[in-house]
Amino acid sequence: MSEKVIGIMGGMGPEAGADLFLRITKATHAKRDEDHLHIIMDSNPKMPSRQDAILHGGESPVPAMIATAQNLVRAGADVIIIGANTAHYFYDDVAKAVPVPFLHIIDEAVRETARQVPGIRKVGVMATTAAMQAHVYEKSCDKFGIEVMEVPADTQARMQAAIFDHDYGFKYNGRTDKCIAEACAVAEELIANGAQALIMGCTEIPLILGETTFSVPLIDPNEIIANVAVAYAKGE
Repeated sequence: MSEKVIGIMGGMGPEAGADLFLRITKATHAKRDEDHLHIIMDSNPKMPSRQDAILHGGESPVPAMIATAQNLVRAGADVIIIGANTAHYFYDDVAKAVPVPFLHIIDEAVRETARQVPGIRKVGVMATTAAMQAHVYEKSCDKFGIEVMEVPADTQARMQAAIFDHDYGFKYNGRTDKCIAEACAVAEELIANGAQALIMGCTEIPLILGETTFSVPLIDPNEIIANVAVAYAKGE
Protein backbone atom coordinates (compact mmCIF):
# COMPACT_ATOMS: atom_id res chain seq x y z
CA MET A 1 0.00 0.00 0.00
CA SER A 2 1.44 3.36 -1.03
CA GLU A 3 1.81 6.06 1.59
CA LYS A 4 -0.54 9.02 1.59
CA VAL A 5 0.75 12.54 1.02
CA ILE A 6 -0.08 14.86 3.93
CA GLY A 7 -1.15 18.44 3.28
CA ILE A 8 -0.96 21.09 6.01
CA MET A 9 -2.93 24.31 5.86
CA GLY A 10 -0.50 26.53 7.74
CA GLY A 11 -0.10 30.21 8.47
CA MET A 12 -2.74 30.36 11.24
CA GLY A 13 -0.21 31.27 12.71
CA PRO A 14 2.96 30.51 10.82
CA GLU A 15 4.99 29.13 13.73
CA ALA A 16 2.17 26.79 14.71
CA GLY A 17 2.05 25.37 11.18
CA ALA A 18 5.81 24.89 11.17
CA ASP A 19 5.55 23.16 14.55
CA LEU A 20 2.97 20.75 13.18
CA PHE A 21 5.23 19.94 10.21
CA LEU A 22 8.13 19.23 12.59
CA ARG A 23 5.99 17.07 14.88
CA ILE A 24 4.85 14.91 11.97
CA THR A 25 8.46 14.53 10.91
CA LYS A 26 9.51 13.46 14.41
CA ALA A 27 6.49 11.15 14.84
CA THR A 28 7.51 9.23 11.72
CA HIS A 29 10.57 7.79 13.55
CA ALA A 30 12.40 7.33 10.26
CA LYS A 31 15.90 5.92 10.08
CA ARG A 32 16.78 7.62 6.79
CA ASP A 33 15.44 10.43 4.62
CA GLU A 34 13.61 8.05 2.29
CA ASP A 35 11.55 6.66 5.18
CA HIS A 36 9.95 10.03 5.93
CA LEU A 37 6.52 10.95 4.65
CA HIS A 38 5.78 13.32 1.81
CA ILE A 39 4.40 16.47 3.44
CA ILE A 40 3.19 19.57 1.63
CA MET A 41 2.47 22.79 3.51
CA ASP A 42 0.84 25.95 2.23
CA SER A 43 1.58 28.55 4.91
CA ASN A 44 -0.85 31.33 4.12
CA PRO A 45 -0.88 34.00 6.86
CA LYS A 46 -2.80 36.35 4.52
CA MET A 47 -6.13 34.63 5.24
CA PRO A 48 -8.73 36.89 6.90
CA SER A 49 -8.68 36.79 10.69
CA ARG A 50 -10.68 33.93 12.14
CA GLN A 51 -10.99 35.96 15.34
CA ASP A 52 -12.53 38.94 13.57
CA ALA A 53 -14.88 36.77 11.54
CA ILE A 54 -16.25 34.94 14.59
CA LEU A 55 -16.24 37.73 17.17
CA HIS A 56 -17.06 40.77 15.04
CA GLY A 57 -18.65 39.51 11.82
CA GLY A 58 -15.54 40.35 9.81
CA GLU A 59 -14.57 38.95 6.43
CA SER A 60 -14.99 35.20 6.24
CA PRO A 61 -11.77 33.23 5.85
CA VAL A 62 -13.61 30.37 4.12
CA PRO A 63 -12.79 31.35 0.49
CA ALA A 64 -9.10 31.72 1.34
CA MET A 65 -9.11 28.49 3.33
CA ILE A 66 -10.70 26.63 0.42
CA ALA A 67 -8.18 28.12 -2.00
CA THR A 68 -5.32 27.04 0.26
CA ALA A 69 -6.72 23.51 0.55
CA GLN A 70 -7.16 23.33 -3.22
CA ASN A 71 -3.54 24.39 -3.65
CA LEU A 72 -2.55 21.40 -1.54
CA VAL A 73 -4.70 19.05 -3.59
CA ARG A 74 -3.18 20.32 -6.84
CA ALA A 75 0.26 19.78 -5.33
CA GLY A 76 -0.61 16.14 -4.58
CA ALA A 77 -2.01 16.03 -1.03
CA ASP A 78 -4.16 12.96 -0.28
CA VAL A 79 -5.30 14.18 3.13
CA ILE A 80 -5.35 17.64 4.73
CA ILE A 81 -4.91 19.03 8.24
CA ILE A 82 -6.13 22.51 9.16
CA GLY A 83 -3.29 23.67 11.37
CA ALA A 84 -5.39 25.77 13.75
CA ASN A 85 -8.08 24.97 16.31
CA THR A 86 -10.17 28.14 15.95
CA ALA A 87 -10.28 27.71 12.18
CA HIS A 88 -12.19 24.45 12.69
CA TYR A 89 -15.28 26.60 13.20
CA PHE A 90 -15.25 26.75 9.38
CA TYR A 91 -14.31 23.08 8.92
CA ASP A 92 -17.55 21.86 7.34
CA ASP A 93 -17.65 24.61 4.70
CA VAL A 94 -14.04 23.98 3.73
CA ALA A 95 -14.10 20.18 3.81
CA LYS A 96 -17.16 19.86 1.58
CA ALA A 97 -15.52 22.04 -1.08
CA VAL A 98 -12.35 19.95 -1.36
CA PRO A 99 -12.17 16.43 -2.89
CA VAL A 100 -9.84 14.81 -0.33
CA PRO A 101 -10.44 13.87 3.33
CA PHE A 102 -9.46 16.06 6.28
CA LEU A 103 -8.15 14.99 9.66
CA HIS A 104 -9.97 16.85 12.46
CA ILE A 105 -7.63 18.10 15.18
CA ILE A 106 -10.43 18.72 17.70
CA ASP A 107 -12.13 15.34 17.30
CA GLU A 108 -8.79 13.59 17.67
CA ALA A 109 -7.81 15.64 20.72
CA VAL A 110 -11.06 14.86 22.49
CA ARG A 111 -10.84 11.17 21.60
CA GLU A 112 -7.35 11.03 23.09
CA THR A 113 -8.53 12.91 26.20
CA ALA A 114 -11.20 10.27 26.78
CA ARG A 115 -8.59 7.54 26.30
CA GLN A 116 -6.07 9.09 28.69
CA VAL A 117 -8.62 9.95 31.39
CA PRO A 118 -11.22 7.15 31.47
CA GLY A 119 -14.55 8.36 32.76
CA ILE A 120 -13.62 12.03 32.48
CA ARG A 121 -16.61 14.32 32.90
CA LYS A 122 -15.14 17.83 33.00
CA VAL A 123 -12.36 19.28 30.85
CA GLY A 124 -10.76 22.70 30.81
CA VAL A 125 -10.12 24.05 27.32
CA MET A 126 -7.45 26.70 26.91
CA ALA A 127 -8.20 28.45 23.63
CA THR A 128 -8.79 31.75 21.91
CA THR A 129 -11.84 33.77 22.80
CA ALA A 130 -13.26 33.14 19.32
CA ALA A 131 -12.88 29.38 19.73
CA MET A 132 -14.55 29.50 23.13
CA GLN A 133 -17.44 31.71 22.01
CA ALA A 134 -17.93 29.56 18.91
CA HIS A 135 -17.98 26.42 21.10
CA VAL A 136 -15.68 24.56 18.72
CA TYR A 137 -14.83 21.94 21.36
CA GLU A 138 -18.33 21.29 22.68
CA LYS A 139 -19.56 19.29 19.68
CA SER A 140 -16.69 16.82 19.94
CA CYS A 141 -16.83 16.64 23.73
CA ASP A 142 -20.56 15.95 23.69
CA LYS A 143 -19.90 12.69 21.83
CA PHE A 144 -17.98 11.45 24.86
CA GLY A 145 -20.21 12.93 27.55
CA ILE A 146 -17.52 15.44 28.54
CA GLU A 147 -18.44 18.89 29.80
CA VAL A 148 -16.35 21.83 28.57
CA MET A 149 -15.98 24.06 31.60
CA GLU A 150 -17.18 27.63 31.42
CA VAL A 151 -14.24 30.01 31.68
CA PRO A 152 -14.82 33.29 33.56
CA ALA A 153 -14.50 36.36 31.34
CA ASP A 154 -11.45 37.74 33.15
CA THR A 155 -9.70 34.37 32.95
CA GLN A 156 -10.47 34.07 29.25
CA ALA A 157 -9.13 37.58 28.70
CA ARG A 158 -5.82 36.47 30.21
CA MET A 159 -5.69 33.46 27.90
CA GLN A 160 -6.42 35.63 24.86
CA ALA A 161 -3.74 38.10 25.92
CA ALA A 162 -1.15 35.35 26.30
CA ILE A 163 -1.68 34.64 22.62
CA PHE A 164 -2.49 38.06 21.12
CA ASP A 165 -1.23 40.87 23.38
CA HIS A 166 1.03 43.19 21.37
CA ASP A 167 3.44 43.66 24.27
CA TYR A 168 3.89 40.09 25.46
CA GLY A 169 1.55 37.75 23.54
CA PHE A 170 3.07 34.84 21.65
CA LYS A 171 1.91 35.84 18.17
CA TYR A 172 3.77 39.16 18.33
CA ASN A 173 6.66 38.43 20.67
CA GLY A 174 7.28 34.71 20.70
CA ARG A 175 7.58 32.88 24.00
CA THR A 176 7.83 35.47 26.79
CA ASP A 177 7.88 35.08 30.55
CA LYS A 178 4.59 36.99 30.78
CA CYS A 179 2.70 34.87 28.25
CA ILE A 180 3.93 31.71 29.98
CA ALA A 181 2.87 33.04 33.38
CA GLU A 182 -0.58 34.03 32.13
CA ALA A 183 -1.17 30.67 30.45
CA CYS A 184 -0.06 28.83 33.60
CA ALA A 185 -2.36 30.96 35.75
CA VAL A 186 -5.31 30.08 33.51
CA ALA A 187 -4.43 26.39 33.72
CA GLU A 188 -4.20 26.43 37.50
CA GLU A 189 -7.54 28.23 37.82
CA LEU A 190 -9.25 25.65 35.61
CA ILE A 191 -7.77 22.85 37.71
CA ALA A 192 -8.89 24.56 40.92
CA ASN A 193 -12.41 24.75 39.48
CA GLY A 194 -12.54 21.03 38.80
CA ALA A 195 -10.90 20.33 35.44
CA GLN A 196 -9.90 16.67 35.22
CA ALA A 197 -7.70 17.39 32.19
CA LEU A 198 -6.62 20.43 30.20
CA ILE A 199 -6.77 20.64 26.41
CA MET A 200 -4.43 23.15 24.79
CA GLY A 201 -7.08 24.17 22.27
CA CYS A 202 -5.00 26.63 20.28
CA THR A 203 -1.99 25.57 18.24
CA GLU A 204 0.13 28.30 19.88
CA ILE A 205 -0.48 27.15 23.46
CA PRO A 206 1.80 24.07 23.30
CA LEU A 207 4.49 26.45 22.07
CA ILE A 208 3.84 28.79 25.00
CA LEU A 209 3.77 26.11 27.71
CA GLY A 210 6.55 23.93 26.34
CA GLU A 211 7.37 21.16 28.82
CA THR A 212 5.27 22.64 31.65
CA THR A 213 3.36 20.04 33.65
CA PHE A 214 0.32 20.30 35.89
CA SER A 215 -1.51 18.09 38.39
CA VAL A 216 -3.89 16.85 35.66
CA PRO A 217 -3.12 15.56 32.15
CA LEU A 218 -2.22 18.28 29.65
CA ILE A 219 -3.58 17.30 26.24
CA ASP A 220 -1.58 18.50 23.23
CA PRO A 221 -3.69 18.45 20.03
CA ASN A 222 -0.60 19.27 17.94
CA GLU A 223 1.14 16.09 19.05
CA ILE A 224 -2.03 14.03 18.76
CA ILE A 225 -2.86 15.08 15.20
CA ALA A 226 0.77 14.52 14.18
CA ASN A 227 0.59 10.91 15.36
CA VAL A 228 -2.81 10.41 13.72
CA ALA A 229 -1.49 11.84 10.46
CA VAL A 230 1.49 9.48 10.43
CA ALA A 231 -0.71 6.47 11.12
CA TYR A 232 -3.17 7.54 8.42
CA ALA A 233 -0.47 8.15 5.83
CA LYS A 234 1.07 4.73 6.52
CA GLY A 235 -2.29 2.97 6.38
CA GLU A 236 -2.15 1.99 10.05
